[in-house]
Amino acid sequence: MLDYVTVTGGVMTDEEIQAYVDHVQEKNPQRKLKALNIEMDGEFVNLNYTFEEVPFEHIRRITGYLVGDMSHWNNAKSAEERDRVKHTLAN
Repeated sequence: MLDYVTVTGGVMTDEEIQAYVDHVQEKNPQRKLKALNIEMDGEFVNLNYTFEEVPFEHIRRITGYLVGDMSHWNNAKSAEERDRVKHTLAN
């Protein structure tokens, strides 16, 4: 059995478990399966699953550029960002 799969309420073969894993992955091709809980309830099977976190970098517009961070900026561009007028929304 796969490490990230748990089966409750009954017993399944490895082939049956792999079929459910394949089903979830086919329905979510861009996501990586983190955990799958298969709950057997008589004739019914409930699938509860979670996916790995998707890496996300916050991007914002600063001084006309879309950037995630300013670590690679030179001193002049960093000074431009530091000296800019920061606008806020009025409440």
